Amino acid sequence: MTNTPGFERDTTRPLHARVISGAVAAATALSLVASTTAAYAQAVDLSKWSPEYVKSIAGTKDFDAAKDCGAVVPNDYKGRVSYWYTGPFEADPKIAHEMDKAFWEAFRVAYPNIETDVQSITYNELLDKFRTALLGNAAPMVLRLQILGGVEFAAKGYLQPLKPEDVGYTAQDFWPGALKSVTYEGVTYGLPTNNETMALIWNAKVFKDAGLDPESPPKTWDDLVAYSKQITEKLGIPGYGLVAKQNAGNTPFRFMPVMWAYGGGALDEASASPTYKDVWINKEGSKKALQAAYQMYAVDKSAPTSALTNTQGENQAPFIAGKLGMMIAHPAEYAKMNDLASKATGSDKAVADEVVANMRYGLLPTGPDGKRAVVFGGSNIHVVKPEYVEGGKSDEQAVKALICFWDSPEWSTKLAWVGSNPGNVNGFLTSAMKQRLETIKFLDVTTSMLPNGIPFPVIPQAPEIMNIIVPDMLQNALTGTMTVDQAVEDAAQKVQNIVAGGGL
Repeated sequence: MTNTPGFERDTTRPLHARVISGAVAAATALSLVASTTAAYAQAVDLSKWSPEYVKSIAGTKDFDAAKDCGAVVPNDYKGRVSYWYTGPFEADPKIAHEMDKAFWEAFRVAYPNIETDVQSITYNELLDKFRTALLGNAAPMVLRLQILGGVEFAAKGYLQPLKPEDVGYTAQDFWPGALKSVTYEGVTYGLPTNNETMALIWNAKVFKDAGLDPESPPKTWDDLVAYSKQITEKLGIPGYGLVAKQNAGNTPFRFMPVMWAYGGGALDEASASPTYKDVWINKEGSKKALQAAYQMYAVDKSAPTSALTNTQGENQAPFIAGKLGMMIAHPAEYAKMNDLASKATGSDKAVADEVVANMRYGLLPTGPDGKRAVVFGGSNIHVVKPEYVEGGKSDEQAVKALICFWDSPEWSTKLAWVGSNPGNVNGFLTSAMKQRLETIKFLDVTTSMLPNGIPFPVIPQAPEIMNIIVPDMLQNALTGTMTVDQAVEDAAQKVQNIVAGGGL
């Protein structure tokens, strides 16, 4: 099975489990009709979203998760909840561990009579462990997965319907793109817990040396192609870090924003109301996006020759050496460059320090008509149907209390501290968000891409489409095995076949 798209990173980390004891629960029937915690969303205007707006609203409102969620599930409720997720592990920053610990301590104070059985499982192990547990009716009541990890299980009938209103929130408390990622065949089966997007990164010194404005990134993807060519012609280095490796999540994360901006797509995932049945990969916009990649790689030769086997990891060394002009990545890339610079020695150290000083972040370019797009990443939280839960029972009130608390403005912000953003948009109002913006450089820029976020198609076949068909299409065109027109038509036939239930 291919990697599931939706979480761009794929880091292996050791498994550990934690059980927080409390009172033993009595079985209790639940109502899915919940009181709303508060009418928060009117304080956040998504139409104004920009780096300046994000900074202006941070720290303007305080929230009390215990009180707000207590209006949904009484704080003296006695019960039990089991939960699996990918929490912080040894390689994660200290603050990630601190926030995770603080969450469970705060939940225990807010709900002292809810026993919590919690397992933190590595990203690489979680899906397979969950599949095995389902077969043995030994799954947890609640599960958090990468953004499209849940669609496989929703399609097979393992997950309960779950709407924002079920745990005290409204649809306006979440990004529209994020809610798309948990809507399968018209049914909402989960809630976003954290959301992330990427941005364009460039070296201002490279721009200046190539005769470009060092503080002005390309406005359109056509401009980016032209900038990349100019950098290569003037300096003899790759202008843009094209990524085209087969069966690698990095590839669609960097190519699909181009395709969407030009008006294309794999299916109709970029439309306001996608059906995921209409094939767009051979539309004119998709062809233009593929042509842009072909132009940089095969004609202008302004992308690395190793792009066919590159992931984003292979862009890091040339960028820190001042030998790459532009690339796409998360805000964490800045910390990575600082880390690489700290390990450099001699003349390499001087170059690396100069690169870090000249590192800039900007919004991804637009298409010809001004449309901007980016892959919507992150995680979602789901509720397992009782018949698949260990013991055959699910304490729905305890489940609601946990989800409400996790998705509160306060905790969805703190738990996303290191490299993501709160799933609840009201988290952007918190003092925690203000602190994050002050301590995580360029977070405001990547955060500003959220309104342009588009999730990959919310269908079980998304991994095959995004990790195999899209990269194969790129490879066919870039290597000259097929023309651009032939490559998109070949891909369209494969997408059509797989959506119809056939193979590649």
